[in-house]
Amino acid sequence: MCKKVLVLLSLFIPFQFLFAQTNILTDFPKGCTPQEVGKRLAYHFVDGKHMLHAGKWISYPETFNWSGALKFGAITKDKKLVKLLQDKFEPLFTTEKALLPIMNHVDLNMFGSLPLEMYRVTKDKRYMDLGLPYAETQWEVPENANPEQKAWAEKGYSWETRLWIDDMYMITIVQTQAYKVTKDRKFIDRAAKEMAHYLDELQRPNGLFYHAPDVPFYWGRGNGWMAAGMAELLQCLPKDSKDRPRILKGYQAMMKSLKNYQNSNGLWNQLINESDCWSETSGSAMFTFALIKGVKNGWLDAKEYAPVVRKAWIALVSYINDRDEVTEVCVGTNKKNDKQYYYDRTRHAGDYHGQAPYLWCAVALLEK
Repeated sequence: MCKKVLVLLSLFIPFQFLFAQTNILTDFPKGCTPQEVGKRLAYHFVDGKHMLHAGKWISYPETFNWSGALKFGAITKDKKLVKLLQDKFEPLFTTEKALLPIMNHVDLNMFGSLPLEMYRVTKDKRYMDLGLPYAETQWEVPENANPEQKAWAEKGYSWETRLWIDDMYMITIVQTQAYKVTKDRKFIDRAAKEMAHYLDELQRPNGLFYHAPDVPFYWGRGNGWMAAGMAELLQCLPKDSKDRPRILKGYQAMMKSLKNYQNSNGLWNQLINESDCWSETSGSAMFTFALIKGVKNGWLDAKEYAPVVRKAWIALVSYINDRDEVTEVCVGTNKKNDKQYYYDRTRHAGDYHGQAPYLWCAVALLEK
């Protein structure tokens, strides 16, 4: 329904009129409100099965979908939803304890961000006790670390550093959450140092990021992790942080480029700069989340960027099917120095890689 409304708006209402609306990010057509979309996707998650990593541990897509649903429940004061999410988590303390990720990889340590968010919402100390070790061990070098990992640690970076852009959500989200819970400056400072280094190493002159130094392609969701990670970090990073100017500069450069690459349909492509590539929802939702944060926090000019957000959000909603599944989601993707590899990735419906950032957007739109 909201897709039809967007078409009618473009046909019958002068575009300047949209700029004049102070409620451009609050007054959405029926079916497109963050309250409606968030509720659909959050309750859909409650009934979903675990998405495991290599068949063993709670995966990062499930972790972020879970925390997105939890944040939505908290901001909408939906006590029923929060309780359902707590009940879903409870077996991880007992019968499903084996599904807790181990603490030896960037894609596993990120799990700590979920129990830390659980603690923020419920104040149950069990969650904090479970979550903090995941943040600490990102910087505690294991005995079996290889020379490269030890070298990163000696420079003050996480031993899990590998210079894949995905890392800048995986690392920063758990460190940021630990800072929110403890107010210990070490967590946010080391996350900022890590982010600044990744920006210096990986950001290109156009503001976007290669998947990795040896993979020169602007993969959508990879860039999405970076965009979302910068937004999460900037919102919590103290103004006196020495790394804040570098991170804000990198963020703004990326957002400017994304505005220019937004498709006429409101989304971004699987390979951002390839016009013949397909529109992909998970990366597009991550970009939308980062843009919302920028407009709401004053990092971006609202007159220039709020219409970009509105167009993207309404377009994203049209990709949710009648089973409350986000469609056109790129499956989990390793790095590969082969452009066709990214074109040929399988597209799924309901994949948590896509469900999660939609929930982040809903929460960000509802935040004051």
